[in-house]
Amino acid sequence: MIGKIRQKLIALDRPVVQKSPEIICPICDRPIPASQRDAHHLVPKSKGGKITEYLHRICHKQIHALFTESELAQQYHHAQILREHPEMKKFIQWVASKPNDFYEKTRKSARLKSGK
Repeated sequence: MIGKIRQKLIALDRPVVQKSPEIICPICDRPIPASQRDAHHLVPKSKGGKITEYLHRICHKQIHALFTESELAQQYHHAQILREHPEMKKFIQWVASKPNDFYEKTRKSARLKSGK
């Protein structure tokens, strides 16, 4: 049996494990698990962007599947603007029913594939 003072000393020696703050995806409004966290440049680095925001990996891939870097730099350089696009609205509605750690491969849009 351990004395009360010894118990307190043992408790003080244990490292305190702090839970990292929950990060919410600004696109789909769901918590992002650490394994699915991607940093997205609001303005692409190739266009001079420096500011990043954490997104779900699937949301990040969807953005780059729908928009060119020029479009992201000129028109869609904020999460709220991205959320209002009709294709993104459909995607957000679809992904809302998925678990937070859900990931599925994303395909480029036909518009981007054709180069228009």
